[in-house]
Amino acid sequence: MVLADLGFWSAFFLLLIFIPLVLIWGFALVDIFRRDDIRGATKAIWLVVVIFLPFIGTLIYLLMRQPGATKEERDALQQIDSGFDQRYAPSSTADQLRTLAELHDAGKISDGEYTSAKARIIG
Repeated sequence: MVLADLGFWSAFFLLLIFIPLVLIWGFALVDIFRRDDIRGATKAIWLVVVIFLPFIGTLIYLLMRQPGATKEERDALQQIDSGFDQRYAPSSTADQLRTLAELHDAGKISDGEYTSAKARIIG
């Protein structure tokens, strides 16, 4: 069966589905090669799974993929985390204790959590 035998709309919808799947498959292969957190046999196993089970293997790989696969991604995640800590963390011990007391009064944390967090801030 050739693409010309299908008719315009059948070929259109086939390509509408097939092209994105091929692109995702290709991106998964490139990502496996770019990763520096997996090496040797593990990388080879992922390549075999993605190549011989193109769509199911790719789906499994993308679902199990951990963030921070390359140095650039880890640096970006660290920068985001440090920016979040600096913007939203209370600046002084008194502010931290006030925030902790507000969380305890609102019922967001238990008595045990309050006591252990207070001891950690103070001590």
